[in-house]
Amino acid sequence: MQVTMTVNGESVTREIEARLLLVHFLRDHLALTGTHWGCDTSNCGTCVVWMDGEPVKSCTVLAAMAGGHDVRTVEDLERDGVLDPIQEGFMACHGLQCGFCTPGMMMTTRALLDRNPDPSDGEIREAISGQICRCTGYATIVRSVRRAAQQEQQAQQEQQAQQEQQEAVS
Repeated sequence: MQVTMTVNGESVTREIEARLLLVHFLRDHLALTGTHWGCDTSNCGTCVVWMDGEPVKSCTVLAAMAGGHDVRTVEDLERDGVLDPIQEGFMACHGLQCGFCTPGMMMTTRALLDRNPDPSDGEIREAISGQICRCTGYATIVRSVRRAAQQEQQAQQEQQAQQEQQEAVS
């Protein structure tokens, strides 16, 4: 069967088997290997991508079900050579160790910050509760998300100050 979807802003069409999982479509047909394949049971969360702006575990979605939808993977976080604050936070605060859970963790926490720009530690922990990390103990991941939230708030405040300054000059 043929499937067409938008992946990271680009329309893609491929001939696939009806039973192909989205995680395998992304990795094997589109060479987007940032999305990791872990448990195939939706327990680990390493395969999280966005479908129509919502995090989904791509090991539980058939590629055919994603047809006509907008899919975003971890490769799309970086824009024009600039890392997303989530990526910077994970690097600066050691939110990754082996890196296996990191792409799914980043996609989940990016969605969290888009909905709630100033989450509490409890809200961060709840958001990532569907992700398994065997290396970090989650403390560094929570710090990474907290740093990204603070960085985004600071950038927003600076942008607002610049706009106010421009309006005052006008």
